Amino acid sequence: MKNIPPYTIIFENDDFIAVNKTSGVSVGGDRWDEAKERLDRLLERDLKKHKIYTVHRIDKETSGLVIFAKNRETHRNLSCAFEQRKVKKRYTAIVHGRPSWKEMICDLPLVPNGNKKHMTIIDKYRGKESKTLFFCQMSAGNYSVLEALPETGRIHQIRVHAASLGHPVVCDELYGKPSTVKLSSFKRSWRGDPFEEKPLLSRLGLHALEITLPDGQTLTSPLARDMAALVNQIKKIT
Repeated sequence: MKNIPPYTIIFENDDFIAVNKTSGVSVGGDRWDEAKERLDRLLERDLKKHKIYTVHRIDKETSGLVIFAKNRETHRNLSCAFEQRKVKKRYTAIVHGRPSWKEMICDLPLVPNGNKKHMTIIDKYRGKESKTLFFCQMSAGNYSVLEALPETGRIHQIRVHAASLGHPVVCDELYGKPSTVKLSSFKRSWRGDPFEEKPLLSRLGLHALEITLPDGQTLTSPLARDMAALVNQIKKIT
């Protein structure tokens, strides 16, 4: 089986680099995840001449777009833009269930609960302001494809908000079901061998699709092959 590279470059200039990260690779070390394969270290190794500065993060299990600065000034400017919500982010999420709505706003306050799994919980007293806009794009069987636009950047925000609406992201071990997604589970005409069938998706069905910077520049990272295959199958059945 062909090895999947940990990232591909989407855009690069003298000030920053944007990459499409694969699922399972940490953006950078944090207080509970000192993974050996870290995206910041991989970039520093590959770029050689540049010190890499982490601007923002996405979950280890999430694939998609991540931006890193190449100098302190750009790091400061981009970090401030993210903190001040001047950067627009768009995600694709594959979730369980078929929402009864086309659009939904979830603004439940969130806070890390401090347990060993490092989960985020809804807490109306201690939680910080959190807001995610969801748009249902298509459904097939008991699965749906959502567009998620987080206006804040809390840890696991999209995953917790989606689960709170009754539609957890597929293959989410923390907030949903740790199962895989197979074609036979939503295609009625499927006639294959259940013992030979391979899952279409066996990792978190969440992808950081697009970032629009304050100057209007929009960067887009294509869906990984596994998520793209599942979305295409859902589209065929819709």
